[in-house]
Amino acid sequence: MSSNFIRLLLGNPLPSSAEAHHRLSKVKALAVFAADALSSVAYAPEEILLALALGGAAALQLSFPIAVVITALLVIVAVSYYQTIHGYPSGGGAYIVAHDNLGAKPGLVAAAALLVDYVMVVAVSATAGAAAITSAFPSLYPYRVYLVLLTIALITWANLRGVKESGTLFAIPIYGFIAIFYALILVGLFQALSGTLDTTPFPDAQALEVGAHPLMVFVVLRAFASGTTALTGIEAISNGIPAFQKPEARNAGKTLIAMATLLATMFLGIVFLVSALGIVPLEQQTVISQVGRRIFGTGPLYLILQVATAFILILAANTSFADFPRLAAILARDRYLPRQLASIGDRLVFSTGIVALALLASALAVIFRGETHRLIPLYAVGVFLSFTLSQAGMVRHWRNARNAGWKWKTAVNGLGALATGIVLVIIAANKFLQGAWVIVLVIPIIVWMFSGVKRHYLAVADQLSLQDMRPKKWTGLASKKRHKVVVPISGVHRGTLEALRFARSLSKDVTAVVVDVEPAMTERVQIYWETWGQDIPLVVLESPFRSTIGPLLGYLDEVDRREPSRGPAVVVLPEFIPAKWWHTLLHNQTARLIKRTLIYSRGINETDRVVIDVPYHLHR
Repeated sequence: MSSNFIRLLLGNPLPSSAEAHHRLSKVKALAVFAADALSSVAYAPEEILLALALGGAAALQLSFPIAVVITALLVIVAVSYYQTIHGYPSGGGAYIVAHDNLGAKPGLVAAAALLVDYVMVVAVSATAGAAAITSAFPSLYPYRVYLVLLTIALITWANLRGVKESGTLFAIPIYGFIAIFYALILVGLFQALSGTLDTTPFPDAQALEVGAHPLMVFVVLRAFASGTTALTGIEAISNGIPAFQKPEARNAGKTLIAMATLLATMFLGIVFLVSALGIVPLEQQTVISQVGRRIFGTGPLYLILQVATAFILILAANTSFADFPRLAAILARDRYLPRQLASIGDRLVFSTGIVALALLASALAVIFRGETHRLIPLYAVGVFLSFTLSQAGMVRHWRNARNAGWKWKTAVNGLGALATGIVLVIIAANKFLQGAWVIVLVIPIIVWMFSGVKRHYLAVADQLSLQDMRPKKWTGLASKKRHKVVVPISGVHRGTLEALRFARSLSKDVTAVVVDVEPAMTERVQIYWETWGQDIPLVVLESPFRSTIGPLLGYLDEVDRREPSRGPAVVVLPEFIPAKWWHTLLHNQTARLIKRTLIYSRGINETDRVVIDVPYHLHR
């Protein structure tokens, strides 16, 4: 029943062979990867105004010049990441670039910063989307946290159904937002040119007349630091290159150019209107809502703008749901995160990573009570840290490669590293006491956690290693009993050999089975088996849907069907036991899953299966 419900909710499993058909076109990729960047035009102008308000109403006039500087920075970063896409067409973004060129530690710092950034994107996007809804419907303001949690749940569901389906689902509202936002800007510009634009500021502006701030430079730098949230999401496309249709790098590069162009024009356009209208930030109404009311009135176009803004802010979280699981999977394959995160689910997505991201973002939303302004200070530090490490890594990459045009490419990425590094210092200095200190503390903790996980996996590999052993023929007395024994394995190590020895003590009829979930791992098992297989036959089971249980049950039924008179096959499970309880969280526990499944299943003659665990205890 539960399986049928999951199928109804998420759809039927997709075979691995369908992966190529579920890649994204440029149109759908823009919807998946650009939502985060484009959504920032809905809250970055407000963050600039909130910072400038400290200097009095007169300081608000500096919003447009600050936006111009931020746009110039956007162009520099976009060009730098365009080069990253073509320098590293396999994807991986800042982590791969920094790891390969600057070393393991800088790579892990970049990875930690990106993971924090992705969690923050989901939390900020969902809370900003809820703010857009409560601006149009103030009666919902007390329920904003519930709106945020509902939003995260819906985005999670859509992504668990698959990347292609989420791209199709989100394309219409995202392109709808682009259309209504450009309509707002064009109508506003027309009114400004024709002299019909209402530039009377709200009465609430008088509340901000606190006189000129004695530290205006500090105010401007703080506003600049707040406005740089407009650049979040620029790196998303370079991280997700493998999701594009072939040729991946070329399509990703074109999508990046389109995204940067849209973001720059929309950001400059809306900040110009904000400045021209004399908009000031209000507690229960967003800046975009105020601009919409002044230009569109309160009619249908305003409501469409608010709904579209809410959608883009909500769907911005989808960028993180596309990139966080991919980065987590790469880190898991490098043994810096639990290996479960590297497993591809039924719908050709990294399901464990998607669920982990949803839980972390939901926790943040509850802790900060669904308030965007409380989350923003935690937001940009990780973004610009990863920007800086990525661009610095690309400088080293081009200097080492020295291919055609390497000097020009080095200069571009060097300028990007310098610019983002300066912004990083400005953001950290201005937002440290506002909450950025949390990120400064959290990133080293995450890097320490990465190192601890890596040490554990290296210790496990060392204890299971066959390096100091010599292969030898089985010398024990094989049982003459008529048992058919099947030994499911996922690798060849000391625990496997112990299980095989025990299986041979039960019967001469022993067969080892490996389910081909990861072809590279299966090939490694076959190579090792030639040396360590003890003349026991190895059967490779195809698994087009990346399931271990299904093919194994099918094989057991097939074995039983050949000689039903001998009863069901005995299953001997090799299982290594971690030294500490928390180490269990770092492993897939496939043996336990198989055991639970087999205990509750029966053979073809409705006879109970016999399942035997052969534990191998690790000592550290």
